[in-house]
Amino acid sequence: MALRDAVMAALIEGEASGYDLAKDFDASVANYWMATPQQLYRELDRMAEEGLIHTRVVEQERRPNKRLHSLTPAGWEALRAFTARTPKPTAIRDELLVQVRAVDVCDTASIRASVADSKLRAEAKLARYERGRAAMLGGRTEQTYLLEAEAVGPYLTLLRGIAFERENIRWADLALATIDRRETTRHRCDSP
Repeated sequence: MALRDAVMAALIEGEASGYDLAKDFDASVANYWMATPQQLYRELDRMAEEGLIHTRVVEQERRPNKRLHSLTPAGWEALRAFTARTPKPTAIRDELLVQVRAVDVCDTASIRASVADSKLRAEAKLARYERGRAAMLGGRTEQTYLLEAEAVGPYLTLLRGIAFERENIRWADLALATIDRRETTRHRCDSP
């Protein structure tokens, strides 16, 4: 998947500025795709050059002019083509897991600290996702929301983000407990 696919999916709800898209990416798309604002703005420029989005400028008096982006017919077609293909299997590329792989022979304290930090970040994301979920539900049950909501895609991706962070926390707890139990019985980092 390319960043452009995530941008096109974010634009299905209508016109948005780069700033709005960056906020949306941070709040919801980050459940499954990471992009910096700089990457997002570069991609918007490329997509405009390729005719996938239309950009219009809204003049503002006390602020810089705002650029609003929307999908063109070619953008809608590209999004349809993306959603019609079978996605590639997910592949994990996680630097923390490479570190943990070496925990038996290297700096256990540093690796433990990395796992603990990862757990804290997962807990913070989970709390943010849960707040977003509550806001989306607006007091309704999940079942009612899924039957009545105009769009369920954002909610379903949010649920996946919630499940992902819960699993990250569960795994971190297991890894930390295991590292702590074994810490007193090994000190082999100095030898290969």
